[in-house]
Amino acid sequence: MATARGRIDKRQAILDGAFTVFARQGYAQACVQEIANEAGVAKPTVYNHLTDKATLFRHAMRAAAQNVLDQRLAALQPLTEPGPDLRAGLEEVGHRLVRLHADDRSCALRRLLYAELNHFPDILDLVVESGPQRLSQALADRLARLTLAGRLRATDPDQAAEHFLALITGPLETRSQMGTRRLGDAELDEIARAAVRTFLHAFGVEDDRRGSGPEEPGLRS
Repeated sequence: MATARGRIDKRQAILDGAFTVFARQGYAQACVQEIANEAGVAKPTVYNHLTDKATLFRHAMRAAAQNVLDQRLAALQPLTEPGPDLRAGLEEVGHRLVRLHADDRSCALRRLLYAELNHFPDILDLVVESGPQRLSQALADRLARLTLAGRLRATDPDQAAEHFLALITGPLETRSQMGTRRLGDAELDEIARAAVRTFLHAFGVEDDRRGSGPEEPGLRS
């Protein structure tokens, strides 16, 4: 059992080290020896776990995407039991998602995807399988429950989830210049609040549009 556990841990260290090196150097400039050094293992150990550089890249991208997804799924937790103030619950989710979308690992993942997509067209499917599609599905499930409870207008929850995520990621990508400009907390919070305000204007019911705080301008029916 200890041997199996150690092998899993070593493989994870290799994948983490590989992603770090690929993000820093790009695929073409990265070398397996540097990845081994980053992971704290011998170069032959890398080849024993993942047979070549291309295979290592694909697995590192998939593992990074899964890690990002796990964090974003956890960020949806406030919508499991949002309480009486739906606006506050949505804003909490929005605040968490903008920070995760803007963190170094997420930005590096997107940059690598864009940079290497022509050479590795299959990595788009690898990343999407462990990324936006599953996040949107999980969010749609929570929005569907809120719709059934009368907290949101009756509509297609998949579409509502897509809109919510687009309201966050669209402005974030534009303002951060595709992840190359770091945004401060105040700007991230502004993006989250604006996303929720617009989302509730489109999908909210009267009470949850306003929440428990002061009414936002322009939201009265």
